[in-house]
Amino acid sequence: MIVLGIDPGSRHCGYGVVARRSGRLELLESGVLAPGDRPMAERLAAILDGLSDVIGRTGPAEVSVEQVFAGVSPRSALVLGQARGVALAAAARAGLPVHEYAPSEVKLAFTGSGKASKEQMLRTARMLLGAACGRSDEADAIAIAVCHLARRTARLAAATGAQPSAAARLRPARRDHRVAPSAASGAKPALLAGGESP
Repeated sequence: MIVLGIDPGSRHCGYGVVARRSGRLELLESGVLAPGDRPMAERLAAILDGLSDVIGRTGPAEVSVEQVFAGVSPRSALVLGQARGVALAAAARAGLPVHEYAPSEVKLAFTGSGKASKEQMLRTARMLLGAACGRSDEADAIAIAVCHLARRTARLAAATGAQPSAAARLRPARRDHRVAPSAASGAKPALLAGGESP
């Protein structure tokens, strides 16, 4: 399963493509689309083209997008809503289902804390997937993809009646780090950036 996570923004739109293969998370590609200082309509068109290119290159099965944070100013919410609309349009154009998550849910699934700082998000992206993110937008997009994979796995496990321990092993950020390494389940996730093997 390959998921494209999108952290929408009109000036910086983060994206992260994460795959789950045999219970392991792999980062296939991530980055930030930065259309520059252009009129809003041109920035949104550039983001739509950029996301369409990413979808064409990486072939995700599903897309996950962060919901609008309620605490932002009305003007910021309007601009963010326009950028989210472009992300949703890119997914719809490709015929992909879209799943939306609140920022606190993404942070909780990715770091174990619903109030994680930007630094924590960057650090977790590096530790979990080996991502060298230059901006928090990129780390957030990776987190959105990982959150969807974790939630999807938990929903599938519940639907099939799998044991809770099996579902817990597939949730990347909800591990008990006090467990001795020999007792920890599964292998460390690998990084596949730009199609290269680790």
